[in-house]
Parts: sequence; structure tokens; C-alpha cells
Amino acid sequence: MPSVRSHDGTALAFEQRGAGPPLILVDGALCHRAMGPGTPLARLLAREFTVFSYDRRGRGESTNHRPYAVEREIEDLRAVIGVAGGSVRVWGMSSGAALALEAARAGGSIAKLALYEPPFIVDASRPPIPADIVAQLTTLVEDDRRGDAVRLFLRHMGAPAIAIAVMRLLPLWRKLTAIAHTLPYDMSIVSPYQAGTPLPDGRWKDVRIPTLVMVGGKSPAWFHHGTQALADALPLATHRVVHGQTHNVKPRSLARPLTEFFNS
Repeated sequence: MPSVRSHDGTALAFEQRGAGPPLILVDGALCHRAMGPGTPLARLLAREFTVFSYDRRGRGESTNHRPYAVEREIEDLRAVIGVAGGSVRVWGMSSGAALALEAARAGGSIAKLALYEPPFIVDASRPPIPADIVAQLTTLVEDDRRGDAVRLFLRHMGAPAIAIAVMRLLPLWRKLTAIAHTLPYDMSIVSPYQAGTPLPDGRWKDVRIPTLVMVGGKSPAWFHHGTQALADALPLATHRVVHGQTHNVKPRSLARPLTEFFNS
């Protein structure tokens, strides 16, 4: 499996598929190339693009240099952009969407940006995430209570208790707990925007690239409010509802709108 070195020496495993303009996919929490919507989506988009999927640090076949900082993950994405070459398109899912947005804010060779449900809580449509969530998750992981860390994360993301109980009985649970140490990473990226208050004024005013902000039609109201607020805060953004979908989005439902957007 090919890999690229980030600035701090972290080896990032990636796959390349298809032919056409370069497109990078950025996974969300508890996902990597072997688990989640990214790889199935990559196969669909490879009909039109050269698609790069990579394992974010600490998951899949990538390594994990510490200490963690959001800036290191921005450098990771830049390293993958360097492999892709030229001006790239980037799609991000959930916390991966927030990471892609921060990378665009930091500057670089991103020509177009598509974001699916960055989990921003901008009003009282749901309870805010505790301000100390990163510390809570870090303590659980350091105490080797990985299952508790995954449960805490899923509970705050709105998963019903019965669904979490069922998941614990499935083979998937072992895969989730294996990468539980990356949950503080994801929450470091998104927790500043999960307090139930408006997004910071002007934070992304310099992200002057065409951006598509997407939300599932069946997702809870707070996702709709957060994505609309983000689209309103970005200079060149469009908001789009993907009908019939939730946060657990089906890759096939994204392929057409993404192809249309990235080819326009």
C-alpha cells in the first residue's frame, strides 16, 4: 500500500483510483478506508475523477506521531494534496468535513470543497456537547476504557441507547474500539463549534472557493441548522439537501450531486 509522509513523519496510507481531475476524500470519526462510506464512494467517483482515499493518522494502515494537534492533521491533508498534484477537489464527511474546511482556511491548493454534515451545533435545537469532551475521551482512552469512549461519543452524537447496545454485540464494535484513541482528535476539530451558539463571525471569510454544504433530508434539525449556518458564513457556498438520507449516508446518494458539483 503506498503512503506519503506528513511534516512530522507520520506515514499516511492511501489508495488512488480512476482517471480525471484529482479528488481527495476525508473520512469522519471512527472511519477509514476499510470502514465507512469513503471507499465505496471513491469507487463510484472514480468513473469521473482520480480519487485519493487515505487513512487519517492513527487509523487503518497509517501511523500516529504524537502529541496530536489539529494543525498536524491539516499538514496530513496537505501531504496527500501534494501526491494528488495541482489544484484538487476535496470532499469531507462529518469531522472530516470540518477538517477539510480548516485546511481550506489555512490556504492551499483546494479548488472546490464539498462538505457533508459537519456536526456544528449552532442553536438550542439539541443540547450542546460538553466543553470538556476532549478531556473526557482522552481519560477514557488512557485508562484503556475504549468501549466507554466509543459509547460516550455515540451518545453525544445522538445514537439511541438501544442502537449502541446492539452495536456492542456485533463484530463492528471491536473495529470501533480499535480506533477509539482517535476520537479525541475528531472532537478537537469540531468541539469549538458545538456549544449551541452561532458560528464565529468571519472565521471562514477567506475561504473563497466554490463550496457545497450538504445535509441529509432525514437528519435531525440541528444538522440542517448547522449546515445552513455554515453555508451562510462561507463566501461562495451552496446548501443542498440530499433527500432520504441521514448522517449514515449511502455513498450512491452522494455520487451524482458530487459529480455535478465538481464538474461544474
